Amino acid sequence: MTPKVALTIAGSDSGGGAGVQADLKTFAALGVYGTSAITAVTAQHTAAVLRVLALDPDMVLAQVHAVLADLPPAAVKTGMLANPEIVEKVADVAARGLLPNLVVDPVLVSTSGHSLMDEGGVRAYRELLFPHALVVTPNLQEGALLLGVDVDELVSVEAMAEAAEALRRLGPDMVVLKGGHLDDVTSTDVVVGPGGPAVLESARIDTRNDHGTGCSLSAAVAAELALGTPPPIAVERAKSYVHRALEGAARWQLGRGHGPVDHFGWGEDPPPPQPSSR
Repeated sequence: MTPKVALTIAGSDSGGGAGVQADLKTFAALGVYGTSAITAVTAQHTAAVLRVLALDPDMVLAQVHAVLADLPPAAVKTGMLANPEIVEKVADVAARGLLPNLVVDPVLVSTSGHSLMDEGGVRAYRELLFPHALVVTPNLQEGALLLGVDVDELVSVEAMAEAAEALRRLGPDMVVLKGGHLDDVTSTDVVVGPGGPAVLESARIDTRNDHGTGCSLSAAVAAELALGTPPPIAVERAKSYVHRALEGAARWQLGRGHGPVDHFGWGEDPPPPQPSSR
């Protein structure tokens, strides 16, 4: 059976844990054929982003059009778009209805605090790209930057719901505001869509291996949408997928910083051996 196609428009991570590499792993893990348009090349590892080189916006656009011409995707996600010019190019394509089931992960700052978007990027996301998104998936820091508030104002579920609704008024059909963990026990995300707010909670995994969780979540949402899953269920399944990936890699020793997650279930218990037939 021919697989569904998903497209990621995002930056490359030389450490393999986030960006396009994480997106393609997630697509493959969920049974979707992955295509890509690389927006920037980064020199990074688990501890830091060392250097970022954004590609020419026209080259990014050429990659997008090459995929659209021959491998039309059933869903698209954006990750690191690097600068406002690339955001504008992608938004122009989205405005023409060519990026179905668009999931926007507004990557603005790395986990280590390195800026991943040039000045003007917040406005470009808000005014140009969000109006064409089906789902947007900011974390608390990105949500605060997009709304022009202090992240300390988003420390309760009620405040997160209000912020998610404010972001939804910018145009997307659904907002997933990722809370990480508001306490030491749970990982809490707030989802606001046409049906109102909902809270998604899962047990917090005590691990330093969480690099690429945001990329993987948005890629999992896009993969589920490509498979025809309704958006609310797609978000729930994506969160469950990332939770399993965190569990699987919890004790890995890859790198000296924030290590990658287990995209392929390598850390899961193997199935019991089956009796051989004679």
